[in-house]
Amino acid sequence: MDFLQIFVLAILQGLTEFLPISSSAHLILVPVIVGWQDQGLAFDVAVHVGTLAAVVAYFRKDLQVMLRDWAASLVQRKTVGDSRLAWAVGLGTIPVGLCGLLLGDLIEEHLRSTLVIATTTIIFGILLGWSDKSGKRQRSEHSITWKDILIIGCAQAIALIPGTSRSGITMTAALMLGLTREAAARFSFLLSIPVIVLAGGMKTLELAASDGVVDWQALFLGAAISGVSAYLCIHVFLKLLERIGMMPFVVYRLLLGAVLLLVAF
Repeated sequence: MDFLQIFVLAILQGLTEFLPISSSAHLILVPVIVGWQDQGLAFDVAVHVGTLAAVVAYFRKDLQVMLRDWAASLVQRKTVGDSRLAWAVGLGTIPVGLCGLLLGDLIEEHLRSTLVIATTTIIFGILLGWSDKSGKRQRSEHSITWKDILIIGCAQAIALIPGTSRSGITMTAALMLGLTREAAARFSFLLSIPVIVLAGGMKTLELAASDGVVDWQALFLGAAISGVSAYLCIHVFLKLLERIGMMPFVVYRLLLGAVLLLVAF
């Protein structure tokens, strides 16, 4: 991989992991446009590590409080401070983990076509816009109930279908349940931590089982670039979200889906 390919793909991973615009759509479209070969499994692992480091660094203070209160809730056997939010992140990951184990091969074989990704990009983009307009936007992430956790967790499992966007579908569900835009985004980003760990772990196991040559310089560079871009993306997105809303991302998804349809046909 040359520097341009490393830079572009790492930036794409850093941005699309957290923006509601579908990473799979971009990672399919860009190589098609420029004629790049597949970047390889090792690079995928590296950029996942970068985005994981970014979200953990950004929410480090929140995570410290959540882990402390979660441990206290185990000892005291009752809700303590932010322990409910910690439980929400953990339990909300179960549906996507189970679906990944049971349906991962099926999705990989039959649902990774450009047509499927174009369709889901458009459909779930429209759904994101509708939830942003119709949601009450009155609740914080700290008010999440067990019912909310189940709904958002199941929505996240739908994101296994390429083109859906993990961040997009979880924010959509959270907005439908009455969370504010910022609360929906913050919970989506916190929910991404165990998901990225799981996805990165599976890719690492696949990598360990392969015998390909590893370009360590490309991996370190990719991880660093994706980490920086992801950190900046989270910061800017949360700062601007209440002001601009979800509509710019909805319009972008519709345009992207249209381009992918042209590619598919």
